Order: sequence, then C-alpha cells, then structure tokens
Amino acid sequence: MKNPRVIIYTRDNCPNCEIAKRILSTANIEYIDVDIMLGNRLQNFLAEYPDARQMPQIFINDQRVGGVEGLKVALRQLGILQ
Repeated sequence: MKNPRVIIYTRDNCPNCEIAKRILSTANIEYIDVDIMLGNRLQNFLAEYPDARQMPQIFINDQRVGGVEGLKVALRQLGILQ
C-alpha cells in the first residue's frame, strides 16, 4: 500500500503534536510538519477551519482527520495501524 500524504499542523511545546509525529514515524509514514505559529498561518488556518480548537491538526490525503485520536482512526481505516 502506498503511504498516504500527511500534513500535520503543530506548535511548540505541544505534547499531542509530539505523540502524533511519533505515531507517524513508528508507522514509517513521511509527513510534512507545518509550524502553525509562523507568520499568518494560525490566522489563515482558523479562517478556513474555525472549529479547530487544538493542535495538532492533521490532514491525510487532503482530508482533515483532526488530532491524535482522528489520526489513529484514519490509520486503522487505511490498514496501517491495528
């Protein structure tokens, strides 16, 4: 199975961000890590996703799955996690 395209929006000092990145690394899934605090990224992100209340925010194949729990569910559905 081809690895999914993953983008993870993170911020510094975010334990859940680190957990999500560890899950992806353990599953040998490459990801793009976007620091949400640089420039206008946070403002732009919240304009598009006003319901986002925590980090990380994770997208798999351009579909927003949310945070750590959403990541786990999505990876199970893809057959990557048990």
